[in-house]
Amino acid sequence: MDLMLYVKFFLGLIAIINPVGLLPVFVTLTSHQTEVERNHTGKVANFAVVIILLTTIFIGEHILNMFSISLSAFRIAGGSLIAIIAMSMLQGKLSQVKRNQEEDREASGMDSVAVVPLALPLMAGPGAISSVIVFSSTNNSLVDMIGMSITVIIFGLMSFGLFRMAPIIFKVLGTTGINVITRLMGLLMLSIGIEVIAAGIKGLFPTLMS
Repeated sequence: MDLMLYVKFFLGLIAIINPVGLLPVFVTLTSHQTEVERNHTGKVANFAVVIILLTTIFIGEHILNMFSISLSAFRIAGGSLIAIIAMSMLQGKLSQVKRNQEEDREASGMDSVAVVPLALPLMAGPGAISSVIVFSSTNNSLVDMIGMSITVIIFGLMSFGLFRMAPIIFKVLGTTGINVITRLMGLLMLSIGIEVIAAGIKGLFPTLMS
């Protein structure tokens, strides 16, 4: 095993997913939840990220090839989803989400926030998935696959630890601060979504962007 290879992979995940930078978004999306529910959402989100990345390591490239989907097309789809979510954040609608009083529906709604949009596409988005596919394609031995899998699990645990600190940020910012961050992050996410879409269009139609 080349430990430096996995250190590089780990640092790449931190740079691309940027869990620290996503903490304000996490606080915004879970502003209507209790501390226990926020911890549960963070746990589900990071568990989903680990599952998505592990799946990508082993079969991501094969799935894209099976459906003849290029990475550029995948970027356009992911960027469009990010832009849609950003438009909702710009209108401040995320803070107005109300929970259903029935426990089963409440749990379902909580999980849906954790998986979409937190896990996908905010954390395990097109950039992270594309990076993992490229990395696993270059280092495709069984030992490397196992090493990358362990690295992904370690990353998930670290990210979950960071998300557990989100309630402190929530108490410091308050409702007004959360609403301001919602719109600021919405504008930032919209910009990111447009950049991702532009990169996908450039990949599909390179002559148009020249």
